[in-house]
Amino acid sequence: MLDIFKTINNEIVRVDTFEEGSWINLVNPTEEEINSVNSALNVEIDYLRAALDEEERARIESDKGQTLIIVDIPIVEREGKMNVYTTIPLAIILIKHIIITVCLKEDTILSDFLNNKVKSFLTQYKTRFVLQILYKNATRYLQYLKHIDKTSSRIEQEVYKSMKNKEVIQMLKLEKSLVYFSTALKSNEVVLEKLMKYEHIKNYPEDTELLEDVIIENKQAIEMANIYSSILSGTMDAFTSVISNNLNIVMKFLTSVTIVMAIPTMISSFFGMNLMNLPFNNNPIGFWIVLSISLLTCLAVGYTLYKKKLF
Repeated sequence: MLDIFKTINNEIVRVDTFEEGSWINLVNPTEEEINSVNSALNVEIDYLRAALDEEERARIESDKGQTLIIVDIPIVEREGKMNVYTTIPLAIILIKHIIITVCLKEDTILSDFLNNKVKSFLTQYKTRFVLQILYKNATRYLQYLKHIDKTSSRIEQEVYKSMKNKEVIQMLKLEKSLVYFSTALKSNEVVLEKLMKYEHIKNYPEDTELLEDVIIENKQAIEMANIYSSILSGTMDAFTSVISNNLNIVMKFLTSVTIVMAIPTMISSFFGMNLMNLPFNNNPIGFWIVLSISLLTCLAVGYTLYKKKLF
């Protein structure tokens, strides 16, 4: 998908041509769309294809007056009844007076720019636009990290009464998400540090301040990801012990029930033998006497097991 936008009268509008000061947004583009942009603007073809590889690393490079910035952005996917978090690369290409973004997914941080949810956003200000994307990216990481923390707290409450692997698998998915986030944030940090050395950014005091805010937000996200990952690792170990202990409690209860239920079976088997002169054999209420003895014996054994905390 290829869309061209431009800020006109402080509103983002769609245009049909590659105008000066416009923003070209490519979402999972076809070869035809890539070739169209390449032939019209003479953009490096490798720059346009870089973000189409999910394993592409975050980096910044320049060649022939064109600058490529690749950062990892967070996305959320639905897996069953649970949200799973991962990252994908986003390419930002700066050429002359046009900015190009390339990404595999549509519902990303760029949606806020398309919906006019970002203040002071102008497609004509390329440097500020890049920094606003990076700032939005860092805040999105923080937002998703808080969601992960809330989800882990909810699962933690469920696991105390669980004997299944469902909750443990969910926690493993969250732990996997945190690993992706931590790795991506550290890669993005390297890109941000390189951006600090670009003189054209330092020439604008407002942009320099915004870049510093981006770096601070990114570092905070790294710290949160590391903290949550440590907590989750410790919680996972505790969860395994809790589930195992819950299973032991159930097995202990079932064993005690089996012992108690075996008593009347033994007594009835004894009196069911085809023998003469058994106790209460000719007594009219012999059945009720034997039944009472069985019940009393069960109660006595059950009480003994209860006192020993085996029931």
